[in-house]
Amino acid sequence: MLPLRKVGATLLDRSDPDPVEIVNPEGASAFLLLCEHAGRAVPSSLGDLGVAAVEMGRHIAYDIGAEWLARKLSASLDATLVLQRYSRLVIDCNRPLEAIDCIPEASDGTTIPGNCNLTDADRMRRFEEIHRPFHDSVGRLLDSRKRDRLPTILATIHSFTPRLSNKDRPWQIGVCFNRDGAFARQFMAGFQAANPAIYAAYNEPYCVDDASDYSIPVHAERRGLPHVLLEVRHDQIADDDGQKRWARRIAHGLKQASMELHRGD
Repeated sequence: MLPLRKVGATLLDRSDPDPVEIVNPEGASAFLLLCEHAGRAVPSSLGDLGVAAVEMGRHIAYDIGAEWLARKLSASLDATLVLQRYSRLVIDCNRPLEAIDCIPEASDGTTIPGNCNLTDADRMRRFEEIHRPFHDSVGRLLDSRKRDRLPTILATIHSFTPRLSNKDRPWQIGVCFNRDGAFARQFMAGFQAANPAIYAAYNEPYCVDDASDYSIPVHAERRGLPHVLLEVRHDQIADDDGQKRWARRIAHGLKQASMELHRGD
């Protein structure tokens, strides 16, 4: 285990990666892609959070396969993509700060010692130096697109484990939304028509809501943007071939849904 050193006025130092990576910033697509759980970096000041390396390779630390699926989607669609580099065990950038699992003390049976007994100041450092920069970057991109009168559809890319709490999760893809399911339903219609053998479902294995999500409620719903959150079962996208296959399927579905959306304008 790597030692936890005392955090001073700041959490991150010059040896730590920037929380945000923007891929294809000049992308011409209407889609803005987000991947909040792409990375599994841990700030050097936090050591290894007291978590074994093998555990950091599990879904508890990041969305397995989601980063490279999102990168391939960005290339296929010519879309801008915003990636978050830090592990969700440090702070979950798709949760509000007040959510109990924004900085989890345990995840899927694994205790996270470096997250126990945190002070309010400890929590706020993680929020201000990792969570906020990611969402500020998204907000600036959306503001810029609005100023330039560019149409925008927000799509967030996630993956989920095939089994959780001793229960199988049979869906291969979840198409998720909160208050406004219009674009998600357009995506599902086109996706299922092209891929009838794939087990797709709405709001599985998670639904979107204000307490357990951040990007869709804050960036999409508040701005009135069409949107969808996509959850792909991670055994489907654990390797390059699977990521390419699913990127083709999802890109086709997103393009079809976008055409339907503009047809209705």
